[in-house]
Amino acid sequence: MTRIELTVNGRTVVEDVEPRLLLTDFLRHRLGLTGTHVGCEHGVCGACTVRLDGVSVRGCCVLAVQVDGSAVKTVESLAGDDLLSPLQAAFKRHHALQCGFCTPGILIAADDLLSRGDPTHEEIVDMLSGQLCRCTGYAPIVAAIEEARDELSQVREAGR
Repeated sequence: MTRIELTVNGRTVVEDVEPRLLLTDFLRHRLGLTGTHVGCEHGVCGACTVRLDGVSVRGCCVLAVQVDGSAVKTVESLAGDDLLSPLQAAFKRHHALQCGFCTPGILIAADDLLSRGDPTHEEIVDMLSGQLCRCTGYAPIVAAIEEARDELSQVREAGR
């Protein structure tokens, strides 16, 4: 067993883990954060996307011991005080989810993209090329991300 200490969604976590334990399994089974989904287990589908030190990564391709000393953000961190984030609210308005399996990974990847500024339509589509969704056809997802981008841009402008 190896002791790790990290911050998950703003909370310090100290746990003893097996060296081969995947980050996805650590989040889901040890911490009860089941919003991080496990799909292909090869880093292809994007369902397991989390933010590691501010950058989107595939949780199924990272060992828990590798995140020692890091900050991890999961989809559970997006909503605060039971309120949807602007991105989540836009997903709801645009019906940008069907079965919901891919949604947490897409939300985290989009949150990462939106945190870096105002992405173009092409940058949003490019980001989504790493996220597999079998239900929506991506058009509502793109529309939701663009709406959230525009709303967040207005908030940034008002704060200046």
